[in-house]
Amino acid sequence: MQNKVTMNIVILEYRMEGRFSNMNFRYVTASDYIPVISVIDDWWGGRHIADMLPKLFFQHFQDTSFIAEQDGKIVGFLIGFVSQTYPTESYMYIHFIGVHPDHRKDGIAKNLYQMFFDKVKEMGCEIVRCVTSPVNKTSIAFHTRMGFHIDKGTSEVDGVPVTVNYDGQGQDRVLFIKELQ
Repeated sequence: MQNKVTMNIVILEYRMEGRFSNMNFRYVTASDYIPVISVIDDWWGGRHIADMLPKLFFQHFQDTSFIAEQDGKIVGFLIGFVSQTYPTESYMYIHFIGVHPDHRKDGIAKNLYQMFFDKVKEMGCEIVRCVTSPVNKTSIAFHTRMGFHIDKGTSEVDGVPVTVNYDGQGQDRVLFIKELQ
């Protein structure tokens, strides 16, 4: 990973070899908001989730958020930030990750997570947290494979611990935690 300053904007240059040779990984910019928000509901199979990703994340968390591009088109993104509430725990939070459905088995999400882990370790962070919906079995399986542990929760859905009403009435969530080595 290498940073380069161009016109006072830091751009991440992170090019992969092999199957990622024509893919570019970089920091997110404010101008990425419209391209991402215009496809996000489609990437989630029509579920309306665009409201969960306001533009402020693209404006204020650029140094811990990433874009994956192939042939100039966004095929993945990760939005993360340092917790201001728990700075003594060196705690990072991944707010959102998305990968174009045609690229979900390509390892893009894994690379975005690894870039995030590398970046936050440089910042002295030791703990990463994230959440997902209990209906998102693919996300639960992915996070488990990535070494996340599920918090004990307050109930269980289909054998998976959930925190009831985490995001409001009827909005149960699976809470994940990962300690970085």
